[in-house]
Amino acid sequence: MNALLEINGLTKAYPGVVANDSVSFTIGKGEVHALLGENGAGKSTLVKMIYGLQKPDSGTMVMNGAPYTPENPQAARSAGVAMVFQHFSLFEALTVAENVALGMEKPPKMQDLARSIREVSETYGLPLDPDRIVGDLSAGERQRVEIIRCLLQDPKLLIMDEPTSVLTPQEVEILFETLRKLQAEGTSILYISHKLEEIRALCDEATILRLGKVVGECDPKATTARQMAELMVGETLHTPSREGGGKGEILLEVNALDFAPANPFGTRLKQVSLTVRAGEVLGIGGVAGNGQDELLSVLSGEARTQSGSVTFDGQDVSRLDPNGRRKLGLLAAPEERLGHAAAPNMSLTENAVLSGSARKSLAKNNFINWGKAETFARDIISAFDVRTPGAHTAARALSGGNLQKFVIGREVLQEPKVFVVNQPTWGVDASAAAAIRQSLLDLAEKGAAVICISQDLDELMEISDHFAALNEGTLTPPRTAKGLTVEEIGLMMGGAHDMEVAEV
Repeated sequence: MNALLEINGLTKAYPGVVANDSVSFTIGKGEVHALLGENGAGKSTLVKMIYGLQKPDSGTMVMNGAPYTPENPQAARSAGVAMVFQHFSLFEALTVAENVALGMEKPPKMQDLARSIREVSETYGLPLDPDRIVGDLSAGERQRVEIIRCLLQDPKLLIMDEPTSVLTPQEVEILFETLRKLQAEGTSILYISHKLEEIRALCDEATILRLGKVVGECDPKATTARQMAELMVGETLHTPSREGGGKGEILLEVNALDFAPANPFGTRLKQVSLTVRAGEVLGIGGVAGNGQDELLSVLSGEARTQSGSVTFDGQDVSRLDPNGRRKLGLLAAPEERLGHAAAPNMSLTENAVLSGSARKSLAKNNFINWGKAETFARDIISAFDVRTPGAHTAARALSGGNLQKFVIGREVLQEPKVFVVNQPTWGVDASAAAAIRQSLLDLAEKGAAVICISQDLDELMEISDHFAALNEGTLTPPRTAKGLTVEEIGLMMGGAHDMEVAEV
């Protein structure tokens, strides 16, 4: 197979860390090439250099036999490199066509662009209406906007960073059909994902990074997901486990919650009711955009409901704000880690204070004890293996997975009585995901009640005692997780509310 992109000895260092250390590998023409590595391994830095967002300190790249040195993303796009980022860069109030136009150097007339969007989206099996408002689209449809924007550039190399993290299984299969069609037409794809079974199903080759260095290459189809995970981390992979779900007293009871979000593109919660007992993990599944963010906001106290009640440990906390609920032991970690769970420009120590002040006694008479706060931040970094130069590092400087470990660790080390978490392992590697899931199981083992909201059904089935699904703001009755079939889960996620209810 002829080489499309040759990467030779790329090195990039930042203060206190070498992100890429003499990285070399080749992407062939028409090849789907996986880039694997645990969080902080250097994947993001590497693709930023390929896409012109960063310049290497040393090393070279060769594209189609000629030196490739993109000064910026525009130069990369001109050379035939396109990238679909993990975090969407779309304006919700604009149409699909308007968003696509914003990503083009010289957009055509809107009428012509709309026609091109329809043609390309139909050609590649990603149907998309250019006149729809992006805020009305599902997460899967929003990703289509990003992909179509790239395909209109007719790329030679398409970089995809965690492309299936917000997709249903059906949407994943549609995406894979699109990528296989692109591959058949000669497009090369550099694919980054922590979902290793997807790597095995899609990719031809895999390059594995660890601590900034290439530590191996493999044929994903001939390598098990566990073997790839252990190559990534350099050790035997731990499988989360515990003795079994508890049947303690009810710690959280939610009764007939109604909530209309201020965001016009949000999802209204309708008569949501649930109970969670000490020692229990309740898993809540659903396709993105069905009320997950709204449910966490209501349970954490960030939002007030129009009707219904939230009772924590026998006390009505419906009118308490997040700090009031935290003092009592009801803690939450939202899905959006950068900007919601953590302040981007604040240090890890300062972010530790934001949610841990009351329960860790980090302030007295309104004065922060910075020594104690830094100790708490260091404890989080140590306990959850957060890869960072230190507690004074800004949150935005961490990779997404390492920031996720910090956010979850910050809450877990406060020993909540009830912990509500949305997407706990989003964008983290297999080893870190296993550690985070184990920390949730350990909380339950110690008598806490855990509500885990996730789009990862494998995750929910692995750790949950009971399972419920959100569909258009309505929660199904919970069922015992053990023994649930894929078909039953699919029915629940599709809004079936008349199924047998488990004893809880």
